[in-house]
Amino acid sequence: MKVFTQSVNFTADKSLIDYIEKKIGGLEKFHDKIVDVEVFLKVQKTSEKENKITEVKINIPGDEIIVKKINKTFEEGVNIAVDSLKRSLKKSKEKLRDSLVS
Repeated sequence: MKVFTQSVNFTADKSLIDYIEKKIGGLEKFHDKIVDVEVFLKVQKTSEKENKITEVKINIPGDEIIVKKINKTFEEGVNIAVDSLKRSLKKSKEKLRDSLVS
């Protein structure tokens, strides 16, 4: 599974990219047919503290799952996005299994 990370309006440091790849890599346990994952990190220019946008797009055969989170830090956004993606991948796999059974 390939993980593509793009940072918009800033340069992501190596430790952040490694953290993202480690967290996203754990999603393979929930769906074995993940083609690739695209992670977009954006910084909104606002006065609010929650100005970090984390958007994760997972490509699986016949579908794609997109999660977008706005938080104070990218790490927090990635953690919440991964939790949400786990649920979505489980649902997707159950639907796939149900369609194969019937």
